Amino acid sequence: MVTKLDVTFDSAGIEIAAHLYVPDGATAAPAIVVGHPGTGVKEQASGLYASRLAEQGFVTVAYDAAYQGASGGLPRGLEDPAQRIEDIKSAVSFLTARPEVDAERIGVLGICASGGYSLPATAGDHRIKALGTVCAVDVARQFRLGANGTQDPTVFQAMLDGAAAARTARANGEDPGVLPLFPTTVDEARAIGGEHAAEGFDYYCTPRADHERAAKSFDWTSVDKMATFDAFAQVPLIGQRPLLMVLGTRAETAWMAIDAFQRAVGPKEVFWVEGASHVDLYDREPYVGAAVDRLGAFFAQNLASPGIALGNLTSAT
Repeated sequence: MVTKLDVTFDSAGIEIAAHLYVPDGATAAPAIVVGHPGTGVKEQASGLYASRLAEQGFVTVAYDAAYQGASGGLPRGLEDPAQRIEDIKSAVSFLTARPEVDAERIGVLGICASGGYSLPATAGDHRIKALGTVCAVDVARQFRLGANGTQDPTVFQAMLDGAAAARTARANGEDPGVLPLFPTTVDEARAIGGEHAAEGFDYYCTPRADHERAAKSFDWTSVDKMATFDAFAQVPLIGQRPLLMVLGTRAETAWMAIDAFQRAVGPKEVFWVEGASHVDLYDREPYVGAAVDRLGAFFAQNLASPGIALGNLTSAT
């Protein structure tokens, strides 16, 4: 049995709302921080993975990013890469103080945008002993280049114009409005961004997974904060800590994770889930089951005892 607790923790002065999943009888157990996709909340994909991994004996925590969901921070809907990285490190700090957790056996699982953010977070925080990702992307690259990397450069330049205008409006006491993230219909989403965008609409904007606190828009300043961010630049600093990247064979975003994977210098593995798209790995079976099984084995091996167990990971592509 697993108990789910409503908890909070501090992240650079911002109160973060989280769900802590504790297996019955957990004492000095291995633990995993689970980060959600961009625009997501802890009640969606990250909560699903956190609960499933808790069933395997890990203490897990799924949380809402600062400025989003039930967490604090203004302006609402801000996507700040630096703060998102701080949120992961702060979640690690939270786990180190829990009596159920062995502070020397903490890993991180990042899904989608959190997969990208988890790379620099791990690079800079040696308390993270193993890193897993599911359909990891650098959300800044996605904004600049598009999900498949072929976006017309003028698209992001126009977004930067909008961000600049919003900053000026706010400085003059005017309402700058927000950057909408979804159109009104799935057909519009498909016309704008192809099947990847259509699948995102189906997940976030229909009863499949829609949640009242999931972000449907970003604060405009998110755009220029992402303009110069690079989630992959410091991947080599992860060093010899093990990395597992789970990807769907139909995910058009996979090129970003492969880029990050190729920069890693330590034990690493790409685990391909046959037939899965990017969004399939958020909630659909048998894809989630396959991902959880591999992640569970990975974390069990690499969080098995204090220190870093390198195991048998290889540089597979």
